[in-house]
Amino acid sequence: MKKIIFAFFALFLFANITLAQMSDQQVINYVKQAHSIGTSEEQIALNLMKRGVSRAQLERIKKSVETEQLNNDLGSDESAAALRKERRRGNPDGEITSGDLDIISSEITSGAYGRGIFNAKNLTFSPNTNIPTPVDYRLGPGDEVVIDIWGTSQNSVRQTISAEGRITVDRLGPIYLNGMTVKEANDYVQRKFMEVYAGLGEGSAQIQLTLGQIRTIQINVMGEVVVPGTYSISSLSSVFHALYRAGGVNTIGSLRAVGLFRNNKLLRTLDIYEYLLNGKLNEDIRMTDGDVIIVPPYLSLVTISGNVKRPMLYELKKNETVTDLLDYAGGFQGDAYTSKVRVTRNTNGENQIFTVLENDFGSFKLKDKDVVTISSGLDLFENRAEILGAIYRPGYYEIGQGIMTVKDLVLAADSIRGDAFLNRAILTREKDDFTTEVLSVDLGSILFSGGQDIPLRKNDVLYIPSVNDLKEYGDFIIYGAIARPGNYKYSENTTLEDLIVQAGGLLESASTVRVDIARRIIDPKSMTVNRTLAETIALSIKDGFIVEGDPGFVLEPYDQIYVRRSPAYHVQQNVHVEGEILFPGTYALNKKTERVSDIIKRSGDLTPDAYVQGARLIRHRSEEEAFRTQMALKMAKQGGNDSIAINTLDFRRNYSVGIELDKAIKNPGSDYDLVLREGDRLIIPEYENTVKVDGAVMYPNTVAYKAGEKLAYYINQAGGYSDKAKKSRSFVVYMNGTVSKVSRRDKKAIQPGCEIIIPTRDDSNKITWAEIAGISSGVVSMTTMVALLINSLK
Repeated sequence: MKKIIFAFFALFLFANITLAQMSDQQVINYVKQAHSIGTSEEQIALNLMKRGVSRAQLERIKKSVETEQLNNDLGSDESAAALRKERRRGNPDGEITSGDLDIISSEITSGAYGRGIFNAKNLTFSPNTNIPTPVDYRLGPGDEVVIDIWGTSQNSVRQTISAEGRITVDRLGPIYLNGMTVKEANDYVQRKFMEVYAGLGEGSAQIQLTLGQIRTIQINVMGEVVVPGTYSISSLSSVFHALYRAGGVNTIGSLRAVGLFRNNKLLRTLDIYEYLLNGKLNEDIRMTDGDVIIVPPYLSLVTISGNVKRPMLYELKKNETVTDLLDYAGGFQGDAYTSKVRVTRNTNGENQIFTVLENDFGSFKLKDKDVVTISSGLDLFENRAEILGAIYRPGYYEIGQGIMTVKDLVLAADSIRGDAFLNRAILTREKDDFTTEVLSVDLGSILFSGGQDIPLRKNDVLYIPSVNDLKEYGDFIIYGAIARPGNYKYSENTTLEDLIVQAGGLLESASTVRVDIARRIIDPKSMTVNRTLAETIALSIKDGFIVEGDPGFVLEPYDQIYVRRSPAYHVQQNVHVEGEILFPGTYALNKKTERVSDIIKRSGDLTPDAYVQGARLIRHRSEEEAFRTQMALKMAKQGGNDSIAINTLDFRRNYSVGIELDKAIKNPGSDYDLVLREGDRLIIPEYENTVKVDGAVMYPNTVAYKAGEKLAYYINQAGGYSDKAKKSRSFVVYMNGTVSKVSRRDKKAIQPGCEIIIPTRDDSNKITWAEIAGISSGVVSMTTMVALLINSLK
């Protein structure tokens, strides 16, 4: 019994609460707060369900919380990135602080300079085989050699060097070429062929050995590369091509100490930065069969940030200094502060900051994970002065080079304008403690009367006021029946006619007998309160522009002009008559009080087929009506017991006005005879002898009208009421747009052409036992999910 009561209680709550979906963070905050004050898990689940939270949302939140906890335990890249963003938000200058070292250490191996060169798409380092045979190329098994003889003796030999390192030539037998360079092999073959070819030694015949198809060699790439292993490559390939085949160096591999081993001995240590920064290809050594490349881990990675040309991570060798790092980063930017740099270093878990002066750049050795920060120079000027105001070329000027005093500065700016006020210019000067002081300057005396000139100091600002700046001139404003109403700048001696011309002239609706000018009252010497707000001057206009009685009326600052609309000016207002009328169409209203009966007479009266009782009027919604509808909509959105249901409001642009045309024609000028307004449509239909039955009936239908029959007759014609019919609320919509509630016994309520509507009863609030059982099961399920979520949040 208790469970049933609880289910009904829960259902009652759900039926009376408007569900508002909570966000995931709101759910988490609520669960934490409710659990902290001892609220049971069952009650938390019930409250969440009342707020529209589903089981699926709880499962998603629980999974998100568990994932976040796992990321926190592992120190995920996402967490580090978020932390870095948060720290940078608190450090708007972009400087790397000691706290940034934790983040840098997690990224320091991923974006070092040059790290991606050997996995770039468009940079393969493939050897070029379309070149002359290099003379220093060493032959080996698998190479094809071509021996051409021309002159007194001609022959061509094309053979591949065997695994034993030899080729076999007729009449000469085996010739060993393995390990020889192309030049050495050419000399050796020439000596051997001299034994069988006459003229080779005398110069009448020539011999040349060239390389045909080249062999494939096997090399090993080991150490800190992406894919270490054994690779078969062209014998013309170099170390760079081998590194490319191995996918490049990995996250801890070095670009500064790549070892090339040949015959079990270190042949060369390669510094790839020499190629990247200086373009030196001598670091790219051609490989031979059996060579081994070893890529060791990097020694140190250092970050440089701030005002350098290429701020990023760089790999440094042992004992390299700030000078070396600056070279790698392309040097300082033009706005960098070059006298000193800041180095942040992590030592045994604590951070240290070093300030390295310019003279020590070449001796300060950098270590792994150091952060070097280059700041920008100060936004200060040693020799700048500024001139503003009534001058032809305002702006900044250099102190020196002929500009040493106030007079020099004025002349450098192409002198003063005609509106300059010379008696009191303002010189703003910066003192040694960075506060400012203001000096008054008699500029007229300095320029024209030999007054004492004033030497300039750095950051001086000279302002020369204009006489117009010292007097306030307010704009004119013109309103009303004018082509371009709005604000117009004050100009001396502007007349009313001038302003009308500037504003595009009068509209045809303008009144020529009434133009009002509102003038601001200005009395700076007044000692009393003046309760008059403005002085109004009424004028008439003659011939469009001339002021009648006082031509050339001069306007003053802040004058506001109002061009009135002529009371006799009206735009045509049209109505439309259609249907069973002798002359249907559009008619202009002759007067404001023209009524329905008047327009019927003007259109030739009704035709014999007109059904007067069915005439209706369609009207455009006016601005006032639209405003009232918007206010009703606002009330509907506010909610509450007294609010208006939105679905009951009519937002259509046009709406129907219920009229009784027969009574309007019989009683002209009465309340039945409506006054027309612009846009009205009067529709007079033909007689229609059907009745439509719609709504909660068994078979909505249209049936023939039968005079004197009650409502029950027409309901029976539609199969009777349906189970959900709300019989007491039946109503009729007539052809003329009026609506009336209908009684079952009223014989006159049903008229030709009307529509009977039976509303449907609302059963949505009824409670079924299946719904009660479902709610109970849902609460139990939500309780389980809340318990799991609380455990995740602990």
